[in-house]
Amino acid sequence: MALLETIVIAFWAMLPAYVPNNIAVLAGGGRPIDGGRTMGGSRLLGDGKTWRGTAAGTTAGLALAGVLTLAADDVSGALGVDVPEFTLLAALGLAGGAMLGDILASFLKRRSGRERGAMFPGLDQLDFVVVSLPLTALLASEWFFTWFTWDVIAVVVVLTPILHVTTNMIAYQLGLKNEPW
Repeated sequence: MALLETIVIAFWAMLPAYVPNNIAVLAGGGRPIDGGRTMGGSRLLGDGKTWRGTAAGTTAGLALAGVLTLAADDVSGALGVDVPEFTLLAALGLAGGAMLGDILASFLKRRSGRERGAMFPGLDQLDFVVVSLPLTALLASEWFFTWFTWDVIAVVVVLTPILHVTTNMIAYQLGLKNEPW
């Protein structure tokens, strides 16, 4: 598989996981998932992890997977690269896994003494990948192993931090985030 083809497949296949956390920032607010509970003197998750943001992010990822599936044939023809159509379970694994990864990262940040918004290099950029890929493999094994070859996974691991830092800096410049990471 040529590098450009691998990059196209990796980006397309990960879009339903890339979008949820951004939508959660825009649509968040409301009741925190942890209900204000603490563990060891610090919040379990914090005010930044809300039911509304999680639901909106997951729904947006599912909806995007549906749109991408509808466009897959036309995009494949235009690019000359077969891009995936998403099964419902694949979309749920990617979108839901992305949100769950972000929630688990928040939990780890609180346990390490970091406050909301504090930088945690590596975890901040790959938390959603580390959860969404195994969850997708579990929920939609055949789909996952068809599209996520070792080459595609390697591109995801390299491409994701670059995209994450870039989109967060843009969101910070637009006033949508309090930190540029």
